[in-house]
Amino acid sequence: MGGGVADLVTAGAQPLWRGRALALIGIVLVAFSLRSAVASLSPVLDHVAEDFAVSSVVVGLIGAAPPVCFAVFGLLTPLFERRFGLERVAVVAIGLIAAGLLLRGLAVDSTSLLAATAVVFAGVGSGNVLLPPLVKKYFPDRLGLMMTVYSTTMAVSTFVPPLVAVPVADSAGWRVSLGLWGVFAAIALVPWVAMLVTSRADAVAAAPRSASPAEISADADAASMATGPIATTPASPRVFGRLWRLPMAWSIALVFAASSTIAYVSFAWLPTIMIDVGGVSPANAGLLLSLFGLMGLPCSLLVPILIVRFQATRPVFFIAIAFGLIGLGGMLFLPTVGLPLWVAFFGLAAALFPLALVLLSIRSRTPESAVALSGFVQSIGYAVAAVFPLLIGLLHDATGSWLIPLWLLVGVLVAVIPAGWIAGRRRTIEEDWERRHGRW
Repeated sequence: MGGGVADLVTAGAQPLWRGRALALIGIVLVAFSLRSAVASLSPVLDHVAEDFAVSSVVVGLIGAAPPVCFAVFGLLTPLFERRFGLERVAVVAIGLIAAGLLLRGLAVDSTSLLAATAVVFAGVGSGNVLLPPLVKKYFPDRLGLMMTVYSTTMAVSTFVPPLVAVPVADSAGWRVSLGLWGVFAAIALVPWVAMLVTSRADAVAAAPRSASPAEISADADAASMATGPIATTPASPRVFGRLWRLPMAWSIALVFAASSTIAYVSFAWLPTIMIDVGGVSPANAGLLLSLFGLMGLPCSLLVPILIVRFQATRPVFFIAIAFGLIGLGGMLFLPTVGLPLWVAFFGLAAALFPLALVLLSIRSRTPESAVALSGFVQSIGYAVAAVFPLLIGLLHDATGSWLIPLWLLVGVLVAVIPAGWIAGRRRTIEEDWERRHGRW
């Protein structure tokens, strides 16, 4: 890509609100709902269990549901997007999130709770795939800033629900605590529905011409692209199929898989590990989980700018790996000394998440290929991540210790190092294909 992306951010960038205020609001609101949907249930499961039985099997299935649904809908969403378009599929995805979150608050048994959760994560899985291409489509001149806004909003919505869900459940009941997040998701529908209703008639006149791959990667046309959304072609099966043969696509998928594995293992098991290994109380274990989520906030603020503006993919990657290994080392060898510090270091491995999100945009020339790459990366990444929460639990049950599970996480971070090196190459998936197979 050379310096094209960085120049695109700084040269000819237009005000965020010019002709795309609804898109900005919509992206922020959807980003908030993606993570709050995941993080809002586990803190109140004990309250739910007071009304009806929630077996360990159901809890395990609920824990595995996010990455499984994300993997499945990561594959399906590009197909839906090709047929109906980015905005229409986004509206359906947000509607599923809102409906599922509201239905979760109305659950009458563990089966209905699990079914509503599956609806939620079907929508979240599609939203995960759609947001990076939407950012690329509407804010090609502000990729770094918008990926910062997007990933920071997700970081905030990761640590806020564990802090407020239990107090709300204590005062108003777990149904209100769960349904509250559905209201936020429903609000997120408003800007996208408004865009569909108001822009259909003048879409052709208002949108700038479709940019060629060469124009997107160059900075000469940055100003002309910045006045509104780039005209986009839906992701084709041909593009998606080619990704299976590209080391660049696989490397980003593996970085994303490592990030997702760390996140979902921590959501499922970190409080229990803290109690058993660090000897903390359940309340403090919950605070440590919030601390883990909080560490994603500075990462989300800094990483997109470092990568887009300063091309610092490899330094960011290796720093994140180093912090993650330091945190795990502290838990393994000095768990009762400075435990919050080890959790904070481990939480800085969350820098892999915004890194992977930015790569979805800057490692593709067009919104079409960004949709295909997003679906490919997230389907593989979440499929891998779905295995580890269950595997960690099985290893703990088999060994009666957290030693082997923690070493397994060390292995995950070490194993992904070659993928991070490849992902740091400054080329797009199109360039990767052309180097190996000829014309894209």
